[in-house]
Amino acid sequence: MAGAGAPATAVPTLAPPSEQLRHLAVELRLLLPRVRVGEAQETTEEFNREMFWRRLNETAVMVSREATTLTTVFSQLPLPSPQETQKFCEQVHAAIKAFIAVYYLFPKDQGITLRKLVRGATLDIVDGMAQLMEVLSITPTQSPENNELISYNSVWVACQQMPQIPRDNKAAALLMLTKNVDFVKDAHEEMERAVEECDPYSGLLNDTEENNSDNHNDEGDVLGFPSNQDLYWSEDDQELIIPCLALVRASKACLKKIRILVAENGKKDQVAQLDDIVDISDEISPSVDDLALSIYPPMCHLTVRIHSAKLVSVLKKALEITKASHVTPQPEDSWIPLLINAIDHCMNRIKELTQSELEL
Repeated sequence: MAGAGAPATAVPTLAPPSEQLRHLAVELRLLLPRVRVGEAQETTEEFNREMFWRRLNETAVMVSREATTLTTVFSQLPLPSPQETQKFCEQVHAAIKAFIAVYYLFPKDQGITLRKLVRGATLDIVDGMAQLMEVLSITPTQSPENNELISYNSVWVACQQMPQIPRDNKAAALLMLTKNVDFVKDAHEEMERAVEECDPYSGLLNDTEENNSDNHNDEGDVLGFPSNQDLYWSEDDQELIIPCLALVRASKACLKKIRILVAENGKKDQVAQLDDIVDISDEISPSVDDLALSIYPPMCHLTVRIHSAKLVSVLKKALEITKASHVTPQPEDSWIPLLINAIDHCMNRIKELTQSELEL
């Protein structure tokens, strides 16, 4: 018996397919923090814009193809063997890493705003693929619920959106400014709708008069106006809301004007100035949200004043940065001073109406 004393070579046992998929999902999610903080790969070669976008789209197509292949084989019987699953998982992992490698080729000097968009798209694809692995690991794979999850998985959506990413920093800046305009517009409309639908005197109804509760529709409840008389706007509250709404309208006008200037005068090679404009403009919408939330009853006038002052500070800084940049060729003839006057008028009125709060 030849070799009776020699140990037999151990054949590694592969994990079941579902376990392999779950493990791959974990590995993919471990890539996300690196993508979020990863710097561009240093190189002495000149950046080739056309080649970068072509390679990025090609690798996105490759990721989409691997996602489709894996979904197909795991959505029908018989399911792949552990050996076949290992091969599929390796191909998916390789496709994702190839896509990330292309992202790292995008240098910061092409624009931070544009790089953030590319990074966001990269994160969406990696996270979408991880979600797909988790869904496919659930058994039975052929269940209608699972198929519905797969059919709407975000990895395909993210891959299909790659060609829609702006190709230069000016286009990226315009996209972000447009989003900010829309965010502030939505906040302003919601504030106006809340003012129209909230009757401060309806709270005088006794809580025991439940038969009259139908006067408050579901939409009012969603907006956060409970039927407690202590949580409705007082006359002083309503008076304070007026300049707050005007300040939000000024915020919307500010963003619209900035977007127009960037569209008409923005230069693609002035990436740093465009990034500065977008960075400060990104602060306007959250500041508007803070102010909008502070006007809901029960209203604290001091809180409204604080959030108003914060918003005014952000708006003035945005206008100063815009005025000093190349997008404002004639700052002395600009609309900016007029808008600053309007903003100051709103803030002065808010200070007048909240002064008593400071004297308590």
